[in-house]
Amino acid sequence: MSSRPLSPARLSAAVASLFLFVLAAAPQAVARPAPASFADLVSKLLPAVVNISAIAEAKPAVTGKHPPSPSPGLPPRSTFERFYRNFFGHAQGQSESLEAAPHNTTALGSGFIIDPRGYIVTNNHVIAGANDITVILQDGTNLKARLVGRDKNTDIALLKVNAGKALPALNWGNSDKTRVGDWVLAIGNPYGLGGSVTAGILSARQRDIDSGPDDDFLQTDAAINRGNSGGPLFNMEGKVIGINTAIYSPSGGSIGIGFAIPSAIARTIVSELLHEPDHMVHRGWLGLRVQEVTASIAATLGLPKPQGALVASVAQKGPAALAGIKPGDIILGFNGRPVTGMRRLPRLVLETLVDTTVPVVVWRQGKEQTLKITIGQFDGRRETLAKAEAPRTASEPPRMSALGVTFSAITPKLKEKFALDPGEKGVVVLAVKRGSEAAKRGVEAGDVVIEAAEEEVRSPADIENRIAATRKRGKKALLLLLERRGDLHFVELGLAGG
Repeated sequence: MSSRPLSPARLSAAVASLFLFVLAAAPQAVARPAPASFADLVSKLLPAVVNISAIAEAKPAVTGKHPPSPSPGLPPRSTFERFYRNFFGHAQGQSESLEAAPHNTTALGSGFIIDPRGYIVTNNHVIAGANDITVILQDGTNLKARLVGRDKNTDIALLKVNAGKALPALNWGNSDKTRVGDWVLAIGNPYGLGGSVTAGILSARQRDIDSGPDDDFLQTDAAINRGNSGGPLFNMEGKVIGINTAIYSPSGGSIGIGFAIPSAIARTIVSELLHEPDHMVHRGWLGLRVQEVTASIAATLGLPKPQGALVASVAQKGPAALAGIKPGDIILGFNGRPVTGMRRLPRLVLETLVDTTVPVVVWRQGKEQTLKITIGQFDGRRETLAKAEAPRTASEPPRMSALGVTFSAITPKLKEKFALDPGEKGVVVLAVKRGSEAAKRGVEAGDVVIEAAEEEVRSPADIENRIAATRKRGKKALLLLLERRGDLHFVELGLAGG
């Protein structure tokens, strides 16, 4: 089975940031000699790494001008479609005829034994849709496997084989303790050749490759090719610190940019798949939406440096609301661990069991506060906000503010014009001055201002008062909480002449 390819456009930013990191760190770099040999370590690990053959019945090809695209959503013959086709390739012997008979497809991937009783970890995409899964041990033994459970969000699947004896098993390592620059080993089944070993370093961590909500990948330059999906990534203690799952490659071969699911996430997911009665992952839920804390937002809120996750909205009666978390709070710590950035928070929640009560450190009104939150269980609901009673209609006329925005009180006509909620409260944006900072920041007519400077607003005069108060405090920017079609986000606007 191929490791999943990634869009060049999506990865260019990640690669660029890695190069900048290396350049910045170069003056402090200390050369670390390569191990004389990995042979002793590899000999202990190989028996617990397996090959996986998954057979699925393919549907008949759809007749038409071109064969179906192997990459859903991309038009046939397009540049990106060819990129995906070049990576995945056609089944051997398959022509690009307009009609094709149903046939079985075989995916080859990798996995590793995590329990002597025959439990095996791999990627979900290796066995997705398969009706016949075979695990091939290092000694060539073929064993039929059954699917115990899977988690599509993290692309992890757990299989079970009956070998009639205890099997060699691997241990989890701590991916959080593996440093960028440390040596790592990857073992898998590239191109269906059988067990194969490659070595490299941990290139980066916390990579977002836009594959799902739980993106937090390790990056390595250890060669990872077709068929390595589901294989383990080891530290030099021989412990699993990641599950190899994706690569960036224009051709399908390794160019030194591979990605692995961190063991800090994987071991929690696998434990739930193994031990929960329904063999499903029960995801934690906070009931809030967060956004990035930029340097300017940090300065506006008095935070010494940009860090944490800025709370944009809180679901009614959700765990966050019950804990007292409010929009405008910046979450700096979760369960004793720092929240270094917006994407760090979902990762920490994922590692926490449902119904666990943990401390959360928030930045509010210029100082830290610690709250207690009990993790809820995500049930697929869309987080919603409390709807307030309809505000009184004000007679105050619309006015242009120093922000380059014309604000108005919410009236029945404006509710109809902008399709606002019947109980909407706040101040509506009527117009945005062309070329203004607000326009550049994406503020649009129909946006509703819920808060200004962390305080509710009900009229254009409220906004003018917040601008004056902000200037009086020596601040040069105003933080607005905007709502657009049910979604909330913060926007910071400079105060001209302030």
